[in-house]
Formats: sequence, C-alpha cells, structure tokens
Amino acid sequence: MNRITAASAQFSRRDVFALGFMTFALFLGAGNIIFPAASGLQAGAMVWQAAIGFLLTGVGLPLLTVVALARVGGGLASLTQPLGKVAGTALAVAVYLAIGPFFATPRTAVVSYEIGVVPFFGDSSAALLVYSTLYFALVLYLAITPNKIIDRIGTVITPVLLVALLILGGAAFLKPVGPVGQAMELYQQEAFLQGFLHGYLTMDALGALAFGVVIATAIRSKGVQAEGLVTRYSVYAGLIAALGLSAVYLSLFYLGATSQEIASDAQNGGQVLALYVQYIFGPWGNLLLAVVIALACLTTAVGLLVACGEYFSERLKIAYKYVVIFFALFSWAVSNQGLEQLITVSIPVLTGLYPLAIVLVLLSLLDRFWRSNKLMFRGSMAITLIFGVADGLTAAGLSAWVPEFFSRLPFAKQQMGWLLPTSVVVLLLFMLERYLYKSVATGE
Repeated sequence: MNRITAASAQFSRRDVFALGFMTFALFLGAGNIIFPAASGLQAGAMVWQAAIGFLLTGVGLPLLTVVALARVGGGLASLTQPLGKVAGTALAVAVYLAIGPFFATPRTAVVSYEIGVVPFFGDSSAALLVYSTLYFALVLYLAITPNKIIDRIGTVITPVLLVALLILGGAAFLKPVGPVGQAMELYQQEAFLQGFLHGYLTMDALGALAFGVVIATAIRSKGVQAEGLVTRYSVYAGLIAALGLSAVYLSLFYLGATSQEIASDAQNGGQVLALYVQYIFGPWGNLLLAVVIALACLTTAVGLLVACGEYFSERLKIAYKYVVIFFALFSWAVSNQGLEQLITVSIPVLTGLYPLAIVLVLLSLLDRFWRSNKLMFRGSMAITLIFGVADGLTAAGLSAWVPEFFSRLPFAKQQMGWLLPTSVVVLLLFMLERYLYKSVATGE
C-alpha cells in the first residue's frame, strides 16, 4: 500500500515521480518545443548564454508560480485574495478563460494539427474538423475524471512522451547536423537578453496559475489531505518538472544551434525541427515529431480543461462534468477558426495578462516583507494593469492608441514596458508602508 489512511496518507517515491512527470507534461506544450529550437538557431555560438536566459524565465517563473500556489493551498482564488473579492475574481476569470476555452486550449489542437497532421495529409477545413473532433473527444475523456489524471498522464502518457523526447534530444547531441553556427547580429550583442525574452514569451507562468489547482487536486485524490504534505508534494512536482523542462530546452537549443546548414532559412522553430528530423531520421522523422507535438499539446489541453472545470464548477456551483463538457465543446468550436485567427486575437490578451501574473506571484512569495498586503498588492497590480494594457494594445497593432511615453520606456519594444514603472511603485509603496507603520507605532 502506498498510502495508510486518509488522515495520514503519504506519497511513495513512485507517486512523487508520477506527480512530477504529470506536471512536466502539463507544462510541455508545442510552444515549449518550438521556441528553444528557433532561439538556438539564431543564437549559434552564443547558444549557452541564450539558453541560460531562457531557463530563467521559461523554467524559473513557472516554478516560482507553482511554489507560490503551493504556499496558499494550490488555488488562484487564494493567491488573489489580497486584491479584494471583485478584482481577484475578475483577474482569475480572465486568466482561466484566456488560457482555457478562448485561446490556449483551442490552440493546442490547431498547433498539433498543423505540425503533426498537415505534413502527412495536407490541409483542409474538413480535415481540421475531423482531427479537432477526435482530439477534444480524447481530451474530454482524460479530463472528465480528474482523480485519475496522475495515473493516466503521469504513468501512461508521459513515459511515451519522454521516450520520444529522449530520442529527439539524444539525437541533437549525438547526431548534430553540423558544428555550432554563427550567432546572428542581435544575439552577438545581447544573447542572454534574447533568450530571457523568448522564455518570457512562452507565458508559462499563466499556465502555472491554472496548473496549481490541478496538481493540488491530483494530490488530494490520492488521499493526501494534510495541507503541509500537499504543499510539499506540489513543490517536489514543480522541481521535477523544472529539471525535465531544462533538459528538453537545452537539447533543443543545441539542436537549433547546430542546424544552420539545413535550416538557415527557417521562419520558426517548427520548421527547424521538421528539417532536422527529416535529415536525421528520414521518413520516420515526421512521425517522431508528430508524436512529440501531439502528446505535448494533448497533456497541456487536459491540464487546462481540468483547471477551468475545477474553478468554474466551484464558482458557479455546477457539476464539474457539465462544465468540462461545455468548455471542451467551446474549445472545439473555437479551434476550427484556424491558427492564424487564434494567434491574432490571443497574443494581445495574453501579453496584457502576463505581467499581472508575474507581479502577483512575486508579491505573494515576498509577502513576509509587507506590512499591508492590501496596499502592496492593490497599488502594484493597478500600475501593472495600466502598463500591461498598453503592451497589449501595442501587440494588437493599436500603438496609435497608446501615449508615446509608453513606447520610450526600457524594454517597451519587447512588450515589457511595465517592468520599470512597477518596480518603482513597489519600492515607493514599501517605503510608504514602513513610514506609516512607524508613525502608528510611535503615535506620531
């Protein structure tokens, strides 16, 4: 027996690794495979500097988010509590809808179709309809019983994904196409920063906000009820996932850096990977890539659907199964609008939400330093919202609506114009609350 009683249940080592593998699979979507390959191709000889920058934001931020959620019990509602009921609920709903049925979940179907199906059978609206129907039927089957998600994803699907990734990652180091290529001009000047920004653009911290409750629910479904153990196992799962993601990212960075001979004209990471697997594995290469992308997208979609189902079921007091069925059907309908339309609409929204997620997580992790959580959270998040909206409008091509001042801020071109203003406001609020606390304490 792995667990003794409901009151004193604990995970075995096998359970912990299954939970970690599940968490790894939840995070590893198609973008997490495509971005590193593209960045590595451009980085060339500066590949490891770029990779370190990528790991800081592509792995570090999601891990910090998992830890922050574990500390408050695994739910986004608890994390947003200092914002107040209305603002906290509005942010949580926006995050869940954006990474759920409106954008991210449908996109997993379309991306896996574009990379895994189109090369074999061509592209047509009818083919996308058939594929998306089968895809979301499988996603719904896996998500409808969240208490079995560890067994189905952590111990069944993830091992297959890991084997495919080991073949691809091992080939990257053992059978590179050629030597490490030349760094492109931008990477010659700022390789670390470019890697940092590519990791930032994966937007995995948003996904982590949703996956926190999936991880906690999966732990409790195995009989673990003690909050201390739920927190501990959540952190363990985050660390295992972080190690796995780091290994995948480093191998893909190297794959891209050594593939300039065959992929110098590639427009994105998907093309880099397709050219590499065709060169190394021949006709079987496309099948390998299709398996990797399909499983990566599938597990991410399941995690997002479970997270949305758990949240809205509790909020709306509707049975979980009806919520996930509705969201699966909604995501299926949205996915048939095509990838181009999804990306056009989703990027501005996700760009605006992402700074809020980062600031929320960092404020939560540093809460021991704040005298007043309400003052720090509400003031900092308010200024982040203003600049996040400006970045979102710019990403939407509506820069004419944004005052010129915003475009002059450091990192504004990288859609991180919020960073300096938010940092300044956090510092000012910290000094203000210290002054107010001192004044109250001395009776001044």
